Amino acid sequence: MEGLSVLEMIHQGALATYPLIAFSVVTVSIVFERLWALRNLVRDSLSLAGGICPSLEQGKVGEALGQARGQVDRPAGRIFTDVLERQGTDTLEYLADLTEEKRYEEVEALKGPLWVLGTVGASAPFIGLFGTVVGIIKAFHNMAVMGSGGFAVVAAGISEALVATGLGLGVAIIAVIFFNYFQTRIERIEAALTIASNRVLDALHVGQQAHGA
Repeated sequence: MEGLSVLEMIHQGALATYPLIAFSVVTVSIVFERLWALRNLVRDSLSLAGGICPSLEQGKVGEALGQARGQVDRPAGRIFTDVLERQGTDTLEYLADLTEEKRYEEVEALKGPLWVLGTVGASAPFIGLFGTVVGIIKAFHNMAVMGSGGFAVVAAGISEALVATGLGLGVAIIAVIFFNYFQTRIERIEAALTIASNRVLDALHVGQQAHGA
């Protein structure tokens, strides 16, 4: 369309488009931050458990604890460190409950700002629709003020208004896709942490039985 400028249309629909642009920046930031934070957690959790279980089965708790402390920057490392530090004073039943509690805390921390993606995915289309409705109202108001009708009079205003809907849908689609992706990925991480924790507790039990601890 001749003379059509997307930047001008975004500026004209500032009431809706500016918040949507802010939402898009926040969404992209969260996506990259969570991609970095969740990287390799499934593999690292199972790998750490596989590394410390032989030591625990041999009764070498100190060696296993050292390995766990070496990965305290990862959820599995923090969980295993907390459990192994208390294995000498608490029962296996208590340690199992402690493991479950720590695992829950870590999973909740991994979810972090995902609620923002869910909120953006749910609200962005409505903000875009609001901007479109306001733009159409303005277009017809201008037509009434000019005292003339016809599609040509309102076409430019409607095209500006529809930019808000398109932008809102675009932001929402990205937010929803990554919200669901991260939810699924965290479920896999939680399953890996559960399996790894059970392996560590089993190995600790075997080691205590074998060495009379």
